Amino acid sequence: MIKVSAGTLESNDIWITLEVLENGDDITIELESIVMAQFGDSIRETLLNLVQTRAKSCALLIKAIDKGALPYTIEARMVTALSRANLLKGEK
Repeated sequence: MIKVSAGTLESNDIWITLEVLENGDDITIELESIVMAQFGDSIRETLLNLVQTRAKSCALLIKAIDKGALPYTIEARMVTALSRANLLKGEK
């Protein structure tokens, strides 16, 4: 099992943990956010879109703790986590 993380729990950042699961290709997102009511759906959509467009196909558990990160920070943290797990398309 592969488990990686990226980010911090500081203000205006997001902590993302990826866990590659053994079977299937389901993507599960567990999200905590200080702005859940306003931006929870948008954060989930960003995470899911990045996995669908940039990652190799596999089953993933994504845990994210958001402290008010802007969209470009969320994207950067997610791409970093995918890279650390060797899941970016085109990586060997």
